[in-house]
Amino acid sequence: MERIMRSVPIMALAMLLALFAGCASTESSSGTGEYIDDTVITTKVKTAIFNEPTLKSAEINVETFKGVVQLSGFVNSRADIDTAVRVARGVKGVKSVSNDMELK
Repeated sequence: MERIMRSVPIMALAMLLALFAGCASTESSSGTGEYIDDTVITTKVKTAIFNEPTLKSAEINVETFKGVVQLSGFVNSRADIDTAVRVARGVKGVKSVSNDMELK
């Protein structure tokens, strides 16, 4: 019985390590915490673009992975592209912005 009781903490530690390894991120996927952070960044960027009066926010798509924001969609002018990129870069937590927007 004493032998079993000594192995319980080791088993618990092994289970915790397995749990954390399952939630860790890889190069092509994000862990739970990173997913939530990316969702928050996406929401903040969408809000910032929506609040920019010169942009038609319904035509700009925003996705985030590990802090890198990807903007896509169709806009009316090069000025709209520049404004959207500038607004996205100004959001806290954004590491970089990938511009995949195209002119109509």
